Amino acid sequence: MSKRCPPHRTTTTSRFLSLVLRHQPDLLGIELDSAGWVEVDVLLAALAANGRETSRDQLQEIVATNDKQRFAFNADATRIRASQGHSIDVDLEYRACQPPTLLYHGTVARFLDSIRRQGLDKRSRHHVHLSATIETATTVGRRRGDPVILEVDAAKMVQAGHSFFVSENGVWLTDAVPPDFIRELDR
Repeated sequence: MSKRCPPHRTTTTSRFLSLVLRHQPDLLGIELDSAGWVEVDVLLAALAANGRETSRDQLQEIVATNDKQRFAFNADATRIRASQGHSIDVDLEYRACQPPTLLYHGTVARFLDSIRRQGLDKRSRHHVHLSATIETATTVGRRRGDPVILEVDAAKMVQAGHSFFVSENGVWLTDAVPPDFIRELDR
């Protein structure tokens, strides 16, 4: 029978995996392939060698219970990667697809002036992250304070030639959202 991670340990390990698999694999001395994958056995050995021993069962629990489904296994669960949000160069192999008519972005008031002028920019990430629901965007915005919800006219963006992708965990991705396609929702 597998031993469940205590909630704090699971959260701590999940956050560390986000850092390693999205931004700094060198912290564990591992290399991600061009699509962001690393062999599970290699990851587990590197975690153990760095004082963060994690069992395969614990890793499976983290992947299965992560509230945002930030990680994914390949079909036979021999490799793992972060689902999106990388600041390192990886090709997640997403194909362009038709988004819902409207998408949403959660932010906070201190970023609004910049967004009004420049729109949403991916900055150091591969894409701008958008949500299919207001509720999810609210949760995302709340991480930084009192959330402000922006509505993105994805249908008009597609008509204007912009491409959208959807990650394995349902996050909508695009390169940028010009200000003309953004509307602030009333609270």
